[in-house]
Amino acid sequence: MATWNIDLAHSAIHFSARHMVVSKTRGRFAKFSGSIQFDPKELSKGSVNVEIEPASVDTGDAQRDGHLRSPDFFDVEKFPKASFKSTKVTEKGEGKLSIVGDLTLHGITRSVTLDATYDGTGKDPWGGERAGFSATTSIHRPDFGVNFNKALDTGGLLVGEKVELQLEVEAIKAA
Repeated sequence: MATWNIDLAHSAIHFSARHMVVSKTRGRFAKFSGSIQFDPKELSKGSVNVEIEPASVDTGDAQRDGHLRSPDFFDVEKFPKASFKSTKVTEKGEGKLSIVGDLTLHGITRSVTLDATYDGTGKDPWGGERAGFSATTSIHRPDFGVNFNKALDTGGLLVGEKVELQLEVEAIKAA
């Protein structure tokens, strides 16, 4: 079992949520770190540990990003970190994985399941070894105490309660 450190320059955590029922707003977290413990021959014995800085939220709109950092959403002054720590990894065949873990957001911890894919390993030009993973999940933000919303005159809510997360991870094997 080896430790692989997440390469921030080649990894991404993106999210999307409905806006006014008619479209999706997308964003990302620019700052996060973590490691993966795994052996490519025994993926089910692996584990994942990630820490995210919600203040690094970036949707491409400074005003919206400021609102997302406020107590209405992430409340980054009170909750400067979010995290994911796996509790179980299950191989589903052909590189597909189910990764169950504890997601802590806004001071609340809930179990979530990532549908993941192990994309393989390879040598980089500097003699290191890299591994790639992709994963998706969705969360119900009120489950994490993120309740801000407004009812629309035409029906529905200003912000969708379901948030979809997409992760692309490249990790470097520790020396």
